[in-house]
Amino acid sequence: MSEKKFSKELVIDATEGILGRIASHAAKQSLLGKNVFIVNCNEVMVSGDKAMIIDKYKRARRRGGSTQKGPFISKSPERIMKRTVRGMLSYTQGRGLAALKRVICYNKVPAELEGKDKITLKREIKFKAIKLSDLSRWM
Repeated sequence: MSEKKFSKELVIDATEGILGRIASHAAKQSLLGKNVFIVNCNEVMVSGDKAMIIDKYKRARRRGGSTQKGPFISKSPERIMKRTVRGMLSYTQGRGLAALKRVICYNKVPAELEGKDKITLKREIKFKAIKLSDLSRWM
């Protein structure tokens, strides 16, 4: 009987993956106790019409204002990815907050993760979508 060794780390290559699918997979795996590293966040695709997506994120950023206490929505792709994962966790409770701390996002592949096995959630895009790097540039 062979025993499989389950890794406590999961590296997700987000190149050309859909934002919501990657975020939900990362949230689920972090709730199971794994440290989740999402690399290449600037290559993630956001599905929908380009003008609609940009307008949605611009409106969310304007809602925060300069004198109000939030919401604070960053322009950088790795922060948008982390915020999307946060939306899929109950981060106000202990279990969700601990899971959120186990998710780390990068725009590129850092040196310590280069040799690791990466899973990809890439799908064939049959609909309108824009890259997260383009969205952050136009916000």
